[in-house]
Amino acid sequence: MTDLHEAVAAQIPRALDDVIRLVAIQSVSSQPEHFADVDASARAVADHLVELGCPDVRIVAEGGRPAVIGRFEGPAGAPRVCLYAHHDVQPVGDAAVWETPGFEATIKGDRLYGRGAADDKGGIGVHLAALRALGDLPVGVTVFVEGEEEHGSPSLGAIIAAHTELLRADAYVITDSGNWDVGVPAFTTTLRGVCDCVVEVATLDHAIHSGQFGGIVPDALTTLCRLLATLHHADGSVAVGGLATAPDSDLVYPEDRLKAESGVLDGVSYLGKGSVVSRVWSQPSITVIGIDAPSVADASNTLFPTARAKVSLRVAPGQRATQALDALVAHLEANAPWGAKVTVTRGSAGDPGVLPVEGPIADAATAAFTEAYGVAPVHMGQGGSIPMAADFQRQFPDATILLTAVCDPDSRMHGPNESLHLGDFAKAALAEALFLARLGGR
Repeated sequence: MTDLHEAVAAQIPRALDDVIRLVAIQSVSSQPEHFADVDASARAVADHLVELGCPDVRIVAEGGRPAVIGRFEGPAGAPRVCLYAHHDVQPVGDAAVWETPGFEATIKGDRLYGRGAADDKGGIGVHLAALRALGDLPVGVTVFVEGEEEHGSPSLGAIIAAHTELLRADAYVITDSGNWDVGVPAFTTTLRGVCDCVVEVATLDHAIHSGQFGGIVPDALTTLCRLLATLHHADGSVAVGGLATAPDSDLVYPEDRLKAESGVLDGVSYLGKGSVVSRVWSQPSITVIGIDAPSVADASNTLFPTARAKVSLRVAPGQRATQALDALVAHLEANAPWGAKVTVTRGSAGDPGVLPVEGPIADAATAAFTEAYGVAPVHMGQGGSIPMAADFQRQFPDATILLTAVCDPDSRMHGPNESLHLGDFAKAALAEALFLARLGGR
């Protein structure tokens, strides 16, 4: 495969340039003011596939943001592989805490910084580099680039249902997870699911003076804080009944590595019980991800009548996300402090996944990744959620699903200073090209 190694290496600068241009498109799928940018990024991806000579390129939308499907025909009787990535991104957030502009890709040392560089426009670049290096494809290839993964893939089920035959494949390579470390690849075998809700607390029919009525009339914000505090025990473990826990992995995640990768401050305690990997891969977790209340700048001595918060729940493998959401809603409704009126609005729900790496297709992938990285891939879990893995499993139960990565533990996906490791980007592209070649018998 020496020629293929060289062919992939020759394509890396161009693919990296593609990623840089894609990062400049502010394709934040959760914000209506960026919907035109999401449309633009879909068109950019489609243009890349047309340039590659893909004979069937479509931009599709089933009530949500646009996705791109491109189908390359392979030799008769050859397997078909679907290469997945997503072109939408998270918001940048506070630009002041970025060391480089969030939507201006910047190379510093051995990393490329920018929103989406790793999650997941780097994945798109991997697919482009591998396909260009291979030239005449030894297998059938479908490229599927989704446009709303970053807010739960709400229309993915409808896309799969409407375009089932376009998306049907023997193997799905989802380049949207994390590696064990820089230079050490991984196949993700378990994923937590995710669901969310908005809880609103009401205690008054209008705002009133805190001096006049404070101490006897509860305000909504204090009441909301007390309600949210019931979600956890004193040690930080989840206090909501009815949530499942999955079996533990035997991988060891040292606490000094956890401290370095998470940036936890000195003196801050870790939450929960059990091993590190149990707490981040196998147990549920609950996070308050937003609160609507008066800001400090606008604060006044007032008892406010309503306050609300958005609560996110990571669901352990083995439990349906809708069932976990039912448990969270029931807890919030049953624990209203001081008789406050609690209204819970359900949000999205994406199921967890268990993805066995077994069979001849998985064996070919393992050999390809071992050759590309020089070390065998680790089988690991992820605390994050990638709902489309479960969607593909349900729709295509006989297919092999491989969840791979261009991210490493310091990629800081979703946070400030997201980055892509350039060496691992090149290795991921080589691994994918080698896998397709092996699967096609080259």
